[in-house]
Amino acid sequence: MRITLAEEIMLLSLDDESGSVKQRQSVNWAVAGALLLELVLAERVRVSGKYLELVDTSPTGEELLDGRIESIRVWMRGRPRRRVTEWLTKDQAKAVGPVVERLCGRGVVVEERRKALGVFPVRRYPEADGEVERELRERLASALPKGAEPDERTAGLIAVIHAVRLHGLAFPEVPRKEVSARTAEIADGQWAAESIRTALRDMQLAMVAVTVATTTAAVSAV
Repeated sequence: MRITLAEEIMLLSLDDESGSVKQRQSVNWAVAGALLLELVLAERVRVSGKYLELVDTSPTGEELLDGRIESIRVWMRGRPRRRVTEWLTKDQAKAVGPVVERLCGRGVVVEERRKALGVFPVRRYPEADGEVERELRERLASALPKGAEPDERTAGLIAVIHAVRLHGLAFPEVPRKEVSARTAEIADGQWAAESIRTALRDMQLAMVAVTVATTTAAVSAV
């Protein structure tokens, strides 16, 4: 089953048994970044420097991406370009819900509703079809620690994971220092066209900037 990069991020973050999201704040940014990268790969969006441009509004056939194309079109307000950090900041709080719903629709996870302390509604998404995640983790394992050259989509996924520091979710059995070095190598590698590498580099810088700012603000508020 072919799923989006954003759905792959969600699968890595969802606890298989409880269905709860691990590292939720970082996952929000990663999912938003993965959706944007998909649009870049699909040649619907261009990212250059601090800015993004919507270059093609035609449907991709994937509802998650087509929904984001329309959201970006509205958000652009007729402007030729807007800052990447502004879009990621806007989208990170809203991106996870539709991605989880898409996984439910595919039958990969199921939604369970319950009430915490008998009062507060809680939703969990335990895994229903483990084959999709197994294949995903096999792809990741082939690139690290086995060292095989990843395909474009796997490399893009690893680059997003590296940018938001979700190494532990993707490679829980590999020493952190080894993971960080290898994912950095893949993120900077020659796995895609120059335009994609440039876009991803600029997206990584944007994601790092906004996640650091958010984390600092949260710590200061304590």
